[in-house]
Amino acid sequence: MKIFRLLLITICVTLFANNVKSQVNPSSTYVSGYTKSDGSYVNGYYKTTPNNTNRDNYTTKPNVNPYTGSVGYVQPDTKPLTTSSSYSAPSYSAPSYSAPVSTGSRGGQYYINSNGNKTYIKR
Repeated sequence: MKIFRLLLITICVTLFANNVKSQVNPSSTYVSGYTKSDGSYVNGYYKTTPNNTNRDNYTTKPNVNPYTGSVGYVQPDTKPLTTSSSYSAPSYSAPSYSAPVSTGSRGGQYYINSNGNKTYIKR
């Protein structure tokens, strides 16, 4: 019984370690079957959606293709992962208040809104 438990723990740790190192692209694309120029037919298959690295492809070590169960055989590239260059950080400007700002007895600042209520200003 102890051997079985030890074997089970070893298998679980190995699977966990492989999953930690793997980083498969969650987005996949289906490629329809086609006939090559030599007349041989290639069955349809799934591949990872193209991006700027091969580290998350099904064929890259140590990733596993979820559709076939085959382990990757291609060496991962050394390019750093980058995000799209079209991203720009959002800009923020402090709100402006048209009403006069007052200071309360405890130091908080507020203004009287259009409904006649105090609206405190966040610091």
